[in-house]
Amino acid sequence: MTSESKEEIKEAVRRGYGEIAKGKPGCCSNESACCGSSSPDKHAEAIGYTLDELNMLPDGANMGLSCGNPTAIADLKAGQVVLDLGSGGGFDVFIAARKVGEKGKSIGVDMTPEMLGKARAGIPKFTEKTGLSNVEFRLGEIEHLPVADNSIDVVISNCVINLSPEKQQVWNEIARVLKTGGKACISDLALKKLLPEEILKSAAALVSCVAGAVLVDETVEMAKKSGLHNIQIDEKAYSIDVLADCNDPLYRQVQEALPQGKKLSDFIISVNITAFKKRA
Repeated sequence: MTSESKEEIKEAVRRGYGEIAKGKPGCCSNESACCGSSSPDKHAEAIGYTLDELNMLPDGANMGLSCGNPTAIADLKAGQVVLDLGSGGGFDVFIAARKVGEKGKSIGVDMTPEMLGKARAGIPKFTEKTGLSNVEFRLGEIEHLPVADNSIDVVISNCVINLSPEKQQVWNEIARVLKTGGKACISDLALKKLLPEEILKSAAALVSCVAGAVLVDETVEMAKKSGLHNIQIDEKAYSIDVLADCNDPLYRQVQEALPQGKKLSDFIISVNITAFKKRA
């Protein structure tokens, strides 16, 4: 893939999520009639978030864009420094902040200014609800994190790395910023088998987290190549077929590109990935 192609993909993702941040309906969003009776909170509950966690979020932080619960698999401790890659409206950043407490810190990085503005606007309400002032949002690309070497205890990410056209570079950055003994806890989508060419060419599919997914074995190899070890993959039973019924045009375009009689779940699964940085 050429440098120009990579930048085109990033720009397509940036535009797409910028529109979502400004209120364009997304799957299971408050503004959307898709997914039957689903809502962002019901979607989050289905993949392991608690009502207590959801109730303390600022309005708009949960946009129904998750495909797992990295804060749960991270087993966060008080005082840790957490970094969320592709933090969007701040959903997992705010939840992580409460888990690490006043002596910890929760940092989000996102390349979309509209998402960053939305997340930062939620900080006062989060502080009002929790009494915590341990959240920060930074503008940047996950391929080039605005974060110091060896400064993060836990890296999390939720349905974002699949969007990157430079996934090995993302894993290299995760390894760079983690402290020795630190942990990466990633929820993402992965391929069971290769997608049809029509989907791979679709910018809409990229924004909907589908075309950018890679085979599970490829993810393991990238994490290993970055220097991480003790890599574990847990395949989840979350049904991605909920996307097929969406009224959101992004998902509709993806569904229309599938071979007749095939469902998204024939190709895509949700996975939780954990990996560690070796101790010195």
